[in-house]
Amino acid sequence: MRQKYGKYGFVIGLIVLLLMSACGLKKDDNVLQASITTSADRDAVDLYKQLCIACHASDLSGRVGPSLQAVGSRLTEEQLLAVIRDGSKGMPSYQNRLSHEELDVVVQWLVKFK
Repeated sequence: MRQKYGKYGFVIGLIVLLLMSACGLKKDDNVLQASITTSADRDAVDLYKQLCIACHASDLSGRVGPSLQAVGSRLTEEQLLAVIRDGSKGMPSYQNRLSHEELDVVVQWLVKFK
């Protein structure tokens, strides 16, 4: 027995799903955009998008990795640097992927989230 909407029902459902996803990404991207107040913040957000977003989400809410939304309240600059540089509990080390300047930019940006 054919479904009521046949092949069009699947296509319509897929389009709706994609539109809903796109709206969510736009909203989540606003979190990152709103956090940019300096050129260093822009650099940090660019690095975050390249290296961190897959595990920590575009709104910093966490996926595989923990939420970073209030990470500045939980960790000091030194602790953040150590986790990013050396890795921790499933998070890879970025010591060989990021320069000292890049590490500092990301840490200074993350510490603002309180």
